[in-house]
Amino acid sequence: MRSDRLGETLLPKRIALPVFASDALSSVAYAPDEIFLTLGVAGGVMAATHSWQIGLVVVFVMIVVVLSYRQNVHAYPSGGGDYEVATVNIGPKAGVTVASALLVDYVLTVAVSISSGVQNAASALPFVRGHEMPVAVALVVLLTAMNLRGVRESGTAFAFPTYAFMVGIIGMALWGMVRASGGNLPMAESAQLEMVPEHGYESLTGLAMAFLFLRAFSSGCAALTGVEAISNGVPAFTKPKSKNAATTLALMGGIAVTMLMSMIFLATKTGVHFAEFPAEQLRRDGVPVGEDYVQDTVIGQVAHTVFDNFPPGIYYVAAFTGIILILAANTAFNGFPVLASVLAKDGYLPGQLQSRGDRLAFSNGILILAGAAILLIIRYDAKVTDLIQLYIVGVFVSFTLSQIGMVRHWNRHLRDQLKPAQRAVMMRSRAINVVGATMSGLVLVIVLITKFDRGAKWAIAAMLVLFFMMQAIKKHYVTVAKELALSGDIREERALPSRVHAIVLVSKIHKPTMRAIAYARATRPSQLECLTVAVDPEATLELQRQWNATNIPVPLKALDSPYREITRPIIEYVKQARRAHPEDVVTVYVPEYVVGHWWEQILHNQSALRLKAALLFTPGVMMVSVPWQLRSSEGAEEWVTAITTQTPANVWRPDGS
Repeated sequence: MRSDRLGETLLPKRIALPVFASDALSSVAYAPDEIFLTLGVAGGVMAATHSWQIGLVVVFVMIVVVLSYRQNVHAYPSGGGDYEVATVNIGPKAGVTVASALLVDYVLTVAVSISSGVQNAASALPFVRGHEMPVAVALVVLLTAMNLRGVRESGTAFAFPTYAFMVGIIGMALWGMVRASGGNLPMAESAQLEMVPEHGYESLTGLAMAFLFLRAFSSGCAALTGVEAISNGVPAFTKPKSKNAATTLALMGGIAVTMLMSMIFLATKTGVHFAEFPAEQLRRDGVPVGEDYVQDTVIGQVAHTVFDNFPPGIYYVAAFTGIILILAANTAFNGFPVLASVLAKDGYLPGQLQSRGDRLAFSNGILILAGAAILLIIRYDAKVTDLIQLYIVGVFVSFTLSQIGMVRHWNRHLRDQLKPAQRAVMMRSRAINVVGATMSGLVLVIVLITKFDRGAKWAIAAMLVLFFMMQAIKKHYVTVAKELALSGDIREERALPSRVHAIVLVSKIHKPTMRAIAYARATRPSQLECLTVAVDPEATLELQRQWNATNIPVPLKALDSPYREITRPIIEYVKQARRAHPEDVVTVYVPEYVVGHWWEQILHNQSALRLKAALLFTPGVMMVSVPWQLRSSEGAEEWVTAITTQTPANVWRPDGS
């Protein structure tokens, strides 16, 4: 796609909702699980009596965060999101802190969503069970390929499953409530089992009980992940960008809250039991159910109960739950590359990340995200229970700093605003952000306390590594820019060298050597000579005999090499030439074969590669590679062009494959 077609990739609200909100919407498939699982540590009664209360607190936090981010998208619509807000209003280090937290969270979003989707699929597809990790890796690769096609294309492809999931969950909730009001809603299969507390949690009181509630709350806050994606993706919306982004935020928040509380209500109403160690905690007639018992997810158990007399409903919910969990990773595939491009533009990440691919997607960022997520999935064997412990730390770091930044933003603007009506609007917005900062900070503290030893420390460690890495990259770019900047006297920068001393490296007399000599002569250097290394005295004498017989109009000098080295004598000779005439430039011409197959590279050019590497680090020396294309390389330029321009459909190798 041409660059001038970028406007065609912008998203209307109906496509932006599934693109940017699939992560937050899909959390209804695992956030209730985490609440019930954590409370289930103390037994089934605790989950039944307190899960809805934890759910309401999570909903309150989500509403506050959504309202706060609606302020963000209006104030900072450029796409920097939390990073821009923190950088502008708090400082660059705060911005880099937010960026490192978000980058880690995006990677975890892909790993958790894909793993959760595969786990849900395993309950309906027995052949997946036991092979979750390779299936999850394959799905990441598939999502990567789809996103490389472009944002709009991937959004259009993912829109139907996202809306189908919403219809399925809300439809199931309505039907379940109708059955509950009529008194014919059955109990879940797991409700027939006794759920006992884990060892050491038989009797909780006081601080221990409060800590368990805080753990359940922090786990349930996984429902808030993905809220920030819309503020980072405002540039991808059609005009008016800020208004459309704010509307999409409100839609996402309303739908997510409705589905989350519906699932918690139905799970409580049907007596769902969900244990971290079901083989030990769940008992039938006082006997543990054992390792053979298969525990479905909360949403799976609710679907089996609500649609006990309508099996297609069960399959529909199971299918689209698995699909939406997989597609939820798409939120990260849209957020990570955009944020990485902004960071690259500011010099905190490699410059290649700010370049769009041939489909106008940030291809390099997409590939890095996919690679990092695959490593996590392999490391944790696609186990959601382990991965979820690393989750949400990063997102609440960004929430908190972003909202603090917005409070400072309104404080700054209030000092300059004199109109009462505008001041009232700003003060209301500031109040929303104050509440948002307070709630986000409180949740962050709770998450750090309750999840630190369970895995959050590794997420924090990853953020610290990214933080210092980005600071180092920025320092490098600043140092290089200063080093390369023109001095005050431009005439000094444009001054020509006194002379050019040209050296052509020779190993034997053949066509590549003759081309290098001809090219060197065409540049009209002040001094031209050919150089060979006498590794084998007899071969060197034969080369000199042939040289004289051929009447080549350039002198050939042979360097002694008693230890049979090639690179060191040449480098020392070049350095000596530089020392003798520091105002001159030494140009070294290196004949080089161009081959068409990878295995041919092993057979040729090894000395040339070592010499080129050494010459690049020699000051005052210009290294010129003079290529000679062998027949095997015919057509290779089209293959290389196809690879470098990222058009896989046109890739072909010189051998016809």
